[in-house]
Amino acid sequence: MPVDVLSDAITAMRAGVPHSSRTRLAAPWGMRFAPSDGAGCHVVLQGSCWLLPPGRDPIPLAPGDVVLLPYGRGHAIADDPATPLIDVVQDENGDWVPAREMPQGTGPVTLMLCGAYRLNRARAHPLLTGLPDVVHLPARIGANPSLRAAVDLLGAELERPGPGSDALIPALLDSLLLYILRAWLHEHAGRAATGWAAALADPALADALHALHRDPARPWTVEELGARAGLSRAAFARRFTKVVGLPPLAYLTWWRMTIAGRLLATTDLPLRVVAERCGYASEFAFAKAFKREFGVSPGRYRSSA
Repeated sequence: MPVDVLSDAITAMRAGVPHSSRTRLAAPWGMRFAPSDGAGCHVVLQGSCWLLPPGRDPIPLAPGDVVLLPYGRGHAIADDPATPLIDVVQDENGDWVPAREMPQGTGPVTLMLCGAYRLNRARAHPLLTGLPDVVHLPARIGANPSLRAAVDLLGAELERPGPGSDALIPALLDSLLLYILRAWLHEHAGRAATGWAAALADPALADALHALHRDPARPWTVEELGARAGLSRAAFARRFTKVVGLPPLAYLTWWRMTIAGRLLATTDLPLRVVAERCGYASEFAFAKAFKREFGVSPGRYRSSA
């Protein structure tokens, strides 16, 4: 799988440092997480619990289960669906904390890892917007060993912090997110006829996407991309559009503008350099394309960012 595309999708949406916690809870307990701009994940290390997503039946979680909630729509977790819930909110540092003190239970213990990712949804990559509301990866012997290793490393670091933990924990959280997405894409690659799981599992389309992400400034043509895939221009365009959801050059333009927005918001590079990196020969052509995409000029976008 061309992981570069997956990495680029995460990088395009990342906003700030992810946060995590290792929580030991004795029943009865229940936590309701408010909606947010980010994504959340839970890993059950010991015991069991229930995930209570909005508008869906409760989902039982067993030891080793991993869940990702990519859209920040709010959810709850509890030892039992009937347990009263205590609101959990984000503080000024981005950490999730109970709005009031949680009572100490005396029942069965659940040990969990929880992670929170800050994401910019203003420019959401279609790879991530194609995910279900709940990505549930049940524990299975021998399944997803890399994901299990990332869980073990993060759990150990949270349990026994040491020198460098402030750098290690966000890096391990980023790794955990990528392994979760990679596992989901792998599990759905053979089932989906369209969408990014299907696109990345299709050698012809995956190669084209990898090429576009590796060198977005190149003046790609549909014919050239089709030749790389071993398809005619028309056949490649139909296949790409059906599976990915956008024509090849429309996706390339969207990705170039996404890169441009990130460069304008996070660097002081001259407009000429930004234009070149995004495949535009002149600042005028770039500014025109940028305003058509974002509704404002590059300079105004940079100032507001």
